[in-house]
Amino acid sequence: MIQACAREIRSTVVCAFDVNSVKFPPRHYVCVDAIVTGVSLAVRNQDKALEYYTSKVGFEKKTDHYVSSSYRYVAVGPKGQDLELALWQLGTPDPRGWSHEWRPGSNPPITLRVDDCRKTFEEMKARGVQFKQAPEEYFWGISAMFSDPDGNAFWIVQHTAKASW
Repeated sequence: MIQACAREIRSTVVCAFDVNSVKFPPRHYVCVDAIVTGVSLAVRNQDKALEYYTSKVGFEKKTDHYVSSSYRYVAVGPKGQDLELALWQLGTPDPRGWSHEWRPGSNPPITLRVDDCRKTFEEMKARGVQFKQAPEEYFWGISAMFSDPDGNAFWIVQHTAKASW
């Protein structure tokens, strides 16, 4: 059984633990009350990725500046939200070497909650987004999956009112 604590499920970092495997009472766990504001995506070409996310997916450009002559920080995200997807171009110098193993398409899918999955699917498809899975119904809602030209995967998800967690 997994127990979790969080004030806002929609974008709050949640601490979870398996109560059957811990050696001490769960009250010793402290949950972080934080909002996730950024995720890095490895891409082959920042300019092409920026064009894809703004013209096809419908995100807005959040940040675009050069940190140095060899390092450009570009981020996109859903309109009206603080979330930024940093488009990290392969081969960008990284002084600490943290990114040398990052590869496009190697992360689990990012989930985007929408009001109407089928409508969003049709709108994005009309703009040229290629889907790996058309909208499918589940007991909890409807979802579809697409990936960007670099293989980074995304779910668009619509939760139904009848779903009870």
